[in-house]
Amino acid sequence: MKIGLFFGSFNPMHIGHKVIASYMSEFSELEQVWFVVSPQNPLKQKQSLLDQYHRLMIIRMEVEDNPKLYASDIEFNLSQPSFTIDTLVHLKEQYPENDFSLIIGADNLQNFHKWKNYEQILVDYSVYVYPRPGIEISGSHENIHIVNGVPQMEISASFIRESIKKKKDVSYLIPEKAWQYIDEMNFYKK
Repeated sequence: MKIGLFFGSFNPMHIGHKVIASYMSEFSELEQVWFVVSPQNPLKQKQSLLDQYHRLMIIRMEVEDNPKLYASDIEFNLSQPSFTIDTLVHLKEQYPENDFSLIIGADNLQNFHKWKNYEQILVDYSVYVYPRPGIEISGSHENIHIVNGVPQMEISASFIRESIKKKKDVSYLIPEKAWQYIDEMNFYKK
């Protein structure tokens, strides 16, 4: 099976994440998209993250009815911080029957050369790139696939967290089941 890996903190998951994953699973060669919840992104502060199990649960609740979308905790048992190449190698060992690819935004493509072993990633894996508002996509490689048509939204998890803290209604920016869980658990309110 051809599986796209959508890595992120998902702190919290919002409709932009769901739209990207859904679009990729329907309108690209990818048969399934896995949300890979990162316990700690090397570029982010860990203390600002909601517990990894809650972030995973939010996504699982939201995608449980869609066989093309899956929430993965594969990085929970790997060394931290999480590096994409290590996760890719681990997945290839665990699921040799699957063909894994990366899904990244154009903003991440600009910094891709800073990733650990990025050259090896480009040799061994396809990279599906979706556009981001205000970011021009440049550069080319046979394993980089630009997926035009992905709806662009200027939504960020940090904006959502700050808005919740300020008691603003952001329920329209978060998928319904995810929002219910976040609201019931009083996440991001302090």
